[in-house]
Amino acid sequence: MMRAFASLSLAALLCNAAFGQSTEPQNTFDIADVHASARSTITVMRPGTGRAGRYELKNATMLDLIRTAYTIDADKVIGGPNWLEYDRFDVIAKAAPNTPPETQKLMLQSLLADRFKLVVHQDSKPMTAFVLTMGKGKPKLKEADPNSGKTGCQPQPVTTPLTASTAGGIVVPSQMFSCHNITMKAFAEALRGLAGAYLTNTVTDSTGLQGSWDFDIKWSNKALMQLTGADGITVFDAIDKQLGLKLEEQKASTPVIVVDSANEKPTANLPAVATALPPPPPLEFEVADVKPSAPQTPGALPSAIGFKPGGRVDLPRFPMRLWIQLAFSTNANVEIVGLPKWVDSANFDIIAKAPAAAGQANLGSEEMGIMMRALLEDRFKMKAHYEDRPLAAYTLTAVKPKLKKADPANRTGCKTSTQTTPGTTSTPFGPLLAGRVVTCQNISMAQFADQLSIFGSTYVRYPALNATELEGAWDFSFTYSPINPAQLGNLVVAGQRGDGPVLPGAGGGPGASDPTGGVTLFDAVEKQLGLKLEMTKRPYPVLVVDHIEEKPADN
Repeated sequence: MMRAFASLSLAALLCNAAFGQSTEPQNTFDIADVHASARSTITVMRPGTGRAGRYELKNATMLDLIRTAYTIDADKVIGGPNWLEYDRFDVIAKAAPNTPPETQKLMLQSLLADRFKLVVHQDSKPMTAFVLTMGKGKPKLKEADPNSGKTGCQPQPVTTPLTASTAGGIVVPSQMFSCHNITMKAFAEALRGLAGAYLTNTVTDSTGLQGSWDFDIKWSNKALMQLTGADGITVFDAIDKQLGLKLEEQKASTPVIVVDSANEKPTANLPAVATALPPPPPLEFEVADVKPSAPQTPGALPSAIGFKPGGRVDLPRFPMRLWIQLAFSTNANVEIVGLPKWVDSANFDIIAKAPAAAGQANLGSEEMGIMMRALLEDRFKMKAHYEDRPLAAYTLTAVKPKLKKADPANRTGCKTSTQTTPGTTSTPFGPLLAGRVVTCQNISMAQFADQLSIFGSTYVRYPALNATELEGAWDFSFTYSPINPAQLGNLVVAGQRGDGPVLPGAGGGPGASDPTGGVTLFDAVEKQLGLKLEMTKRPYPVLVVDHIEEKPADN
């Protein structure tokens, strides 16, 4: 009898253990491919579409990965090695279908700890934040209609016309949002994304307002504030005058993530990763209508490129050259050769729809490019390939360096900001806004040379080579005009013809002067930094178009 009881007890114990194992959440990816990102002029992380059970984060810095894994703003991640914002990685992983986003974040935390040996801890620090509070009078809000079917803040099309003296009747967009069934807490959290140019810190809600609300709000684009004159309104004034609330900067104790340590190189992928994570199925539009555009209206500009709700793409008067650049992911800084002359004058009206299985919520420029390429190959019978050819490129040399030895505590990288002092030259977009400030910290000359083609892409097509012979890391800043004068002349002439803007990448060497009175990149590097960009020739990939038909196949 005792033996039978013991057997039953052991069976029950094993059963309970098995039940406990089966119900415990598995907060790790089935398998993951982690590797350094290919070099790109794109400076933001690209989340993937999640197709075929894949979890993807591409072109992500370690800072991007941490803020994604722990749901925290980038400026609330402190400490860590200096490469945290410089090195970029691709993470492609496999998880069970329909894995909740919160579980995916836990999986990413596990991956970072496993592959990068990341160690972090939570803390709080007094930091500056924007606080949303009640205004002097009654809030100008309407109680939400819970049956409206609308929620959140959606952008609304709105433009503010400028006077003829500033832009010849061209309009400068304001930003307007229609918010429905939204709490003040949710509105405060959303504001950082809606008005990022104004709000460089976290926004918190201290209004005390309960429930959900409906309202509209509109403010001026910060970069173009000086062009809007008396009609301009900041996001702070808009919240005050249109909502009856206040948004002010204050110091508050703020939760932060402190990075204790991390390895710069991830551990190696498993040998089976190639077969366990095969490429996703090809992306093609489900349906597409393509036809040549009617003659252009003077001053008309190409439509914004992007997916609309439901995966719809609507591109009236889309230039063929821009189409090819987008389709082959060449951007404006890669040479395209072999194109017939008609490409530069041909525009097409494109209406298309992405397939429902494409994960439309996360479709972006990469997916757009893949589908546009398939459309070109199908309807225009386009064939192309890449090959290396000798091209004019730049080498960075030292003349009389004016650099400061780096503070090793600073994170490596270069950040840009814009001076909004109007220039004297009129363009199709109004007076030219001259002045881009570049601030680099703890950066080597090899890293700086490589960055020049990213923030100075209108001047430097290809990555520059470092020949300064300057060792170590440096801190410095400089200011230059972001538009290459060689392109500006074409831009103004195009505007006078009513052709719209020319595409970037026109070139222009160190000898070109800036008619706005600003400083070219070449002069800024030489006069402000004591360095010099010298033109040389070396091989780089170019896109060679072997065949493309002028008339698209029938819809």
